[in-house]
Amino acid sequence: MTAGPARTVKTTCPYCGVGCGVLATLEEGGAVTIKGDPDHPANLGRLCSKGSALGETIDLDGRLLFPEVGGRRASWDTALDLVASAFSKAIAEHGPDSVAFYVSGQLLTEDYYVANKLMKGFIGSANIDTNSRLCMASSVAGHRRAFGSDTVPGTYEDLELADLVVLTGSNLAWCHPVLYQRIAAAKAARPEMRIVLIDPRRTMTADLADLYLAIAPDGDVSLFLGLLAHLADNGFLDEAYVAAHTSGIDQALDVARAQDLTDLAAQTGLDIAQLEQFYALWAGAEKVVTVYSQGVNQSSTGTDKVNAIINCHLATGRIGRPGMGPFSVTGQPNAMGGREVGGLANMLAAHMEIENPEHRDRVQRFWKSPKIAAKPGLKAVDLFQAVADGKIKALWIMATNPVDSMPDASAVEAALAACPFVVVSDIMAETDTIRHADVKLPSLGWGEKDGTVTNSERRISRPRAFLPAPGKARADWWQMAEVGKRMGHAAAFDFPNAASVMREYAAQTAFENDGARDLDLGGIADIDDAAYDEMAPFQWPRPADDGSLTPDTRFFANGGYFTPDRLARFVAVAPSRQVAGSREYRFTLNTGRIRDHWHTMTRTAKSPRLSVHIAEPFAEIHPADARALGICEADLVRVASERGEIVVRALITDRQQPGALFVPMHWTDQWASSARVDRLVAPVVDPVSGQPALKNTAASLTRFEASQYGFAVSRNKPLFESAAYWAIARSTGGWRAEFALAEDHDEVQPFICAALGIDTGTPLLSFTDPTNGVTRHAAFDGTSLLGAVYLSRQPVTVSRSWAADQLEQDYANLSSRWRIIAGRPANDMPDKGAIVCACMNVGVNDIIGAIRSGCGSVDAVARATSAGTNCGSCKAEIKVILDEHQIIAAE
Repeated sequence: MTAGPARTVKTTCPYCGVGCGVLATLEEGGAVTIKGDPDHPANLGRLCSKGSALGETIDLDGRLLFPEVGGRRASWDTALDLVASAFSKAIAEHGPDSVAFYVSGQLLTEDYYVANKLMKGFIGSANIDTNSRLCMASSVAGHRRAFGSDTVPGTYEDLELADLVVLTGSNLAWCHPVLYQRIAAAKAARPEMRIVLIDPRRTMTADLADLYLAIAPDGDVSLFLGLLAHLADNGFLDEAYVAAHTSGIDQALDVARAQDLTDLAAQTGLDIAQLEQFYALWAGAEKVVTVYSQGVNQSSTGTDKVNAIINCHLATGRIGRPGMGPFSVTGQPNAMGGREVGGLANMLAAHMEIENPEHRDRVQRFWKSPKIAAKPGLKAVDLFQAVADGKIKALWIMATNPVDSMPDASAVEAALAACPFVVVSDIMAETDTIRHADVKLPSLGWGEKDGTVTNSERRISRPRAFLPAPGKARADWWQMAEVGKRMGHAAAFDFPNAASVMREYAAQTAFENDGARDLDLGGIADIDDAAYDEMAPFQWPRPADDGSLTPDTRFFANGGYFTPDRLARFVAVAPSRQVAGSREYRFTLNTGRIRDHWHTMTRTAKSPRLSVHIAEPFAEIHPADARALGICEADLVRVASERGEIVVRALITDRQQPGALFVPMHWTDQWASSARVDRLVAPVVDPVSGQPALKNTAASLTRFEASQYGFAVSRNKPLFESAAYWAIARSTGGWRAEFALAEDHDEVQPFICAALGIDTGTPLLSFTDPTNGVTRHAAFDGTSLLGAVYLSRQPVTVSRSWAADQLEQDYANLSSRWRIIAGRPANDMPDKGAIVCACMNVGVNDIIGAIRSGCGSVDAVARATSAGTNCGSCKAEIKVILDEHQIIAAE
């Protein structure tokens, strides 16, 4: 990277669907500093821990920088010619449905648009699906059933204006921290505001809740059926709104009234008093927003859950007005943008329907394409099954890692290994998916690419490039356009830049629209390159005939739905059938995200501070279950289903319900020996949306027996080829690792040196305590620590944060080296303990010290330690520590 004068670029965060604005400053020396953009309406200057650490994730370590064919470097012409010819050959011999694209919410809208155009309009198949199928497909299906379109009615401002915010299946504090902080600030300003959290796990979001409902897995439909009946039977329906703007309420009420409170209690796992309290809160608050995310969507009944929620808002007219409405919070930065351009297999571009012959004709005429997909394509799970069955002969995967994220992930990997031709576009040279690619195409990453994304409130923002393209990496839209040209469609894919793609897409949204469709970007269809470069965030719709370009950003307050009769449809949904576990697999496994990591960690694992809070995969287990199975804190456990098993660390907590487990989805084979949790998940999908049920898998749990447990810090990337378990993470100055051995090593020196990546003959400073089964070893290079390995019969108790910090300390004083062997600092040196606040590097011991010095509130702890003063997502954890130590002090 060449040095130059410092410059600041306004761009957009590439993580969750909040769509935060970012100020990225490229300093003269090449370093990048990151701040939240105070002018961006989504975040108003706030950033979460992941967004704050973006500058630490943009190095070129591990990047795919050149095209590869058959594992060897190739030119772009060679690689793209091969992709075009292989796809053309498959189509000629087996038809257009023999090829497929699997794309991603990490793509920009321009990338998504070109992919959709190429597949549906020029190849002539709808076999293009996206990892948003795993994220928001049930929300899309629910919107379309109720509204006639995939329209999110509200805005983020509604979360702050509401009298009651219901969070269901949404761990907002960890998964959408900036929205959590906006709600927290609103509640602090209006203490009468009420928050309800509905979740099988008592997540950190519960800290903000006035009422927490520990619902049974998939009990949401029954809960909201009961609410609908309560609203109708107690005079809370908006009769005028229902009569003027909806249809089908009688059928919906017939189903809702079929259950009494006793039935609902059994179906939801809640007691009658809790049901009555929730129903009274919902009915008594005029301004209600129901926020839902993956806990609703990732279910075999996800679409019914969405419609059960929407039914309650339609019945009361609490939709489309300030502070009111159902609100789907998307999981990825451009899940919404992908939905808009038809990235899903069952949709066309610009919110048109693939099942509708008029829409197909309109899209084909606009594209001037030789053909148009005549039927919905294969949704994600079915798509990979078709690969496994040999029906898909050529597959192009872009910006996603299905070998880790898809259900039945081992079967997905086997399918890719057997597929005749696999193309992967990615930024990383090594992922669990790209290792099966015949052709690897290097894509631009965040900070290098230009385009647009759409966040959860329909706000379009500009990710902008502030870094040069590394190596031969190119934009994803360019890659697909070049293949389109090589397949004989040069004129249709002659896009000189991203702005030209946006102009065509915006024009398509306005083409023959005249208010018939919600999505209309006609106001930017003629935007020039300079205006595109400067484009400020805005919410759609933005039709060309709106002189102010600031239409009302909420939908449906006065009806105007996009069904044929313009009426919203109540959907009569039945209670979910509870799935009984077997004797062998009696636990319910739930998967999801943690605070500081993102998807499969190709970016976040590069940042040492994003691993200090949680550095290895784990399973949350209720204390009663742990006791029954002889599992102690920090033991390793084996979680298994009918499809396989993983080994992770035990995290024993009463935030988990008895009989339930939670395992995060982030860890891959690059970061742990056996933690790809989606290997365990069955490919069960919602019958309407095709979204997999990633949060309700029957599983077993057993203690993992180890001969020795180990912890290591190392300047070099550690290697544990002979270990039964390992998990590695970056740390300041090097690496940290957890591992376990199935049996003791006869030759300790070679194992230690191999683990630390140092020469076998390197001298070791060692200590052995045979009585307690403890051995410790350290290696030095001059005054620097090369690495240290701690072994024990029980889980190692060394302070991880302190040990990792020693990689950057000076050890010229030989006697000080014994501190490494002791595994603790000297009395005059502080030990932060486990890091709680990743943003400010504040540990649990720092927080406890502040509490003991008199800090009696989270804000007081923040003032004393800086913990929670950046993104605030650790505040709930600080409160837990505060409550625990105040109880101890009171005793």
